[in-house]
Amino acid sequence: MSASTMLGGLISTKSLYSEDPVDRYIFDHSLRYTSEQTELLHDLKNLPEKIQPWLGSTDEAQFFQVLIRLMNGKRAIEIGTFTGYTSLTIALALPSDGELITCDISDEYIRKDIWKRAGVYDKINLQIRPGLDLLEELLEREGENSFDFIFIDADKANYPQYYELALRLIRPNGLIAIDNTLWNGRVLNQNDTTPETSAIRQTNNIVKNDPRVDISFLRLGDGTTFCRKK
Repeated sequence: MSASTMLGGLISTKSLYSEDPVDRYIFDHSLRYTSEQTELLHDLKNLPEKIQPWLGSTDEAQFFQVLIRLMNGKRAIEIGTFTGYTSLTIALALPSDGELITCDISDEYIRKDIWKRAGVYDKINLQIRPGLDLLEELLEREGENSFDFIFIDADKANYPQYYELALRLIRPNGLIAIDNTLWNGRVLNQNDTTPETSAIRQTNNIVKNDPRVDISFLRLGDGTTFCRKK
């Protein structure tokens, strides 16, 4: 059964709505959803249509699981929680004593009940606060080089600051993943000078020329850039 059929025609992320036959073949032959993930995706249809695309791509989240397990990752940070789908997916890849610290400015759409049923509630430390405040506090409390994996997917205007703080928090050989680095193609439109698009362009340029990291910019979801700290 295809992902789109299983989810009742839900359209949100590329992995759920793409009609490209190659995309569909890839997704239909790779994506695996737990019952809790499927329920969370079904419930997305009940949210206002304009915010449904905020959900990160499900193929992206599944790729995170592979990377975290390869790294033997134990400590992770997520900036931008939304419904908690990616939080759930990351937490499923962490060991029993692992921890994901995730933050958002509101818990209105976060399905903590699904985290509980999936058995990952105790792995997730939810913080309702601005992401910059959290990262700065973690630097003060935990120190540099203290996390294995960091996912940046919150307010785009702060992406350059998120990246710099994340680079201090991530350990050598740790991984930072930055979402929406294609921004639906708007980064290519030089007439688009909105704060969000400008900040993503700036982040892309910073990362491209940053000797502190190895990078891979993939056409995964809405563009995902991976940065391995040297």
